[in-house]
Amino acid sequence: MMNIQTSRGELLGAIQSVIGVVERRQSLPILSNVLMVASDDELSITASDLELQAERRIRIQNVAPGRMTLPARKLHDICRGLPEGASVTIEQDQARAVIRSGKSRYVLSCLPAEEFPLMASAGAEVSVKLRGGDLKDLINRTQFAIAQQDVRYYLNGLMLELKTGKLRAVATDGHRLALAEKDSDITVAKDIQAIVPRKAVMELQRQLEQSTQEIDIRISAGQIEVDTGELKLLSKLIDGRFPDYQRVVPDNSDKQLSSHRERLRSALARAAVLSNEKFRGVRLQLDATTLRIETQNPDQEEAQEEIEVTYQGDPLEIGFNVNYLLDALDAIDSEDVVIELRSADASGLIYDPKHKENKYVVMPMRL
Repeated sequence: MMNIQTSRGELLGAIQSVIGVVERRQSLPILSNVLMVASDDELSITASDLELQAERRIRIQNVAPGRMTLPARKLHDICRGLPEGASVTIEQDQARAVIRSGKSRYVLSCLPAEEFPLMASAGAEVSVKLRGGDLKDLINRTQFAIAQQDVRYYLNGLMLELKTGKLRAVATDGHRLALAEKDSDITVAKDIQAIVPRKAVMELQRQLEQSTQEIDIRISAGQIEVDTGELKLLSKLIDGRFPDYQRVVPDNSDKQLSSHRERLRSALARAAVLSNEKFRGVRLQLDATTLRIETQNPDQEEAQEEIEVTYQGDPLEIGFNVNYLLDALDAIDSEDVVIELRSADASGLIYDPKHKENKYVVMPMRL
């Protein structure tokens, strides 16, 4: 029967690493629990929803090895409520677990560890090492464009593309597209595309650090495994063919708007306050030196903004979803931004002039 001792900080950190996988409403009661396995001086804590699995390992004082499952959120809340620096012991007692810390004592019900549905790790077809910060940066620049519960299931994830010397991430919901890439020293026998589900992407974004620490990525036909050293994420991939994103990126624009990014973002954000709450439309009017931003809503309220820009091309009036523009501008961290346009019914291309490899495409809307 399992009996371990560890610190409150170690245990809480491990639970927080995996609890994002645990759904609040589960079809199987056991999936509301985490699987805890103690062996030697190590404890592994695993959470799963049958599509995504997270495992974190920590050092412990192992009195008696064993396996058990505990209610994830109750365990998390108990640990979070304990004082910093506290020592915690967990002892298994038949179908219960007794948690002690100082003069505090908690008894939780367990479910059989044998019933916990562990996802099996498939044999990797491709295995590469990446800098964790590189993958996190690509996710930060693209994840906002992932579709949400689209019937085109292949849009409900982030397409990760591995080429020799290059790592690319692409997301689209059919109305806008985000593309980011980085040079990398990876080597693959053939180009690989893997569509990673939204939930797994969000967990990676939460877990990865902006560092040069290497992570292992293993991809098989229907699965991706990311190992950071401390945490192992295993996710099913979305089975489908991602759209030919290169065809979506405009390459024949004859009008170009250049602006200070924060000045443009602030003006759009102010105008967005009075935009239609459902359609979020905003009208842009462009001439040689000025961008006028106009929006209105069904209550006959309206907003007008005007900022100085550099614009090359014939005067143009075009409508966009203001949220799509703001998301793209927020993903760019440079001082300046360029928007290429062609006509009122053609998509706009947004990018950082110093990093043209990162692109954002937004379809226009009629106002």
